[in-house]
Amino acid sequence: MSEHLAAIMAEHGEYCLRVAYLYVKDWAIAEEIVQDVFFAYYRQQDRFEQRSSLKTYLVKITVHKSHDYLRSWKNKRHLLLEKLHIGASKRTPETALIAKDERTTLTFALFELPITYREVVILYYYQELKVREIADILTCTENTIKTRLHRARKMLQEKLTNSEWEVLADDNF
Repeated sequence: MSEHLAAIMAEHGEYCLRVAYLYVKDWAIAEEIVQDVFFAYYRQQDRFEQRSSLKTYLVKITVHKSHDYLRSWKNKRHLLLEKLHIGASKRTPETALIAKDERTTLTFALFELPITYREVVILYYYQELKVREIADILTCTENTIKTRLHRARKMLQEKLTNSEWEVLADDNF
């Protein structure tokens, strides 16, 4: 591995890991996705045309790889085994803490959103990307992103009480 790639991984790895986790809700799987992201970048780094920042480019790859995972048989098998409580004894203190964190009201409501709405909320509010950057990452128009954000906020409003909702209520994009 080149020093250049190691520096890129050190600079953007944790950020990509958090993005992947917000999609797949599992740290181990998110780590696998990020490994795939940097391997893909390493193999095809000459394709990076620098039309956006490297961070945006890597996040775009992370989003696509996360979508691929969510559509994969491996994910469906994992969800089935989880529902059947196979492997439940493998809980570690770390996974118990993550599970507790996921039960917080806002996070729970966010994860109930369909993926097209969840991803724009994650990228806009949690990753603090601009509408234009999100449109680049998801390869759609800025108006589509604005519409998805509006609809996602409306869905969240229905799920949250007034005191929980006021965090997002006054936000304009």
